[in-house]
Amino acid sequence: MSSQKIDDKMMANVEILAQLQLMPQEREEVQAEMEKILNYVEKLNELDTEKVEPLVHILPEVNVFRADQVANDNGREATLANAPKKNNGQFQVPKTV
Repeated sequence: MSSQKIDDKMMANVEILAQLQLMPQEREEVQAEMEKILNYVEKLNELDTEKVEPLVHILPEVNVFRADQVANDNGREATLANAPKKNNGQFQVPKTV
């Protein structure tokens, strides 16, 4: 069992901090659920984790970034191939004022 029981004063403080407005029945249900959570955490505290390494992520950490590769091809012809109008290797657009 949890060494600390959630009383009405603590529950009122939780309601203020979480900006909740609970009805009396809802308050009792939430209070019971919070006590279950605390009991579960107490149960987890009984485990011996002395020789267990801290886990950052379940998968091994690997640098997912790739090295930059310089390419001299600017792809101008491929880009301009779909242009409705082009002039001297550039897009041609209507004049705007």
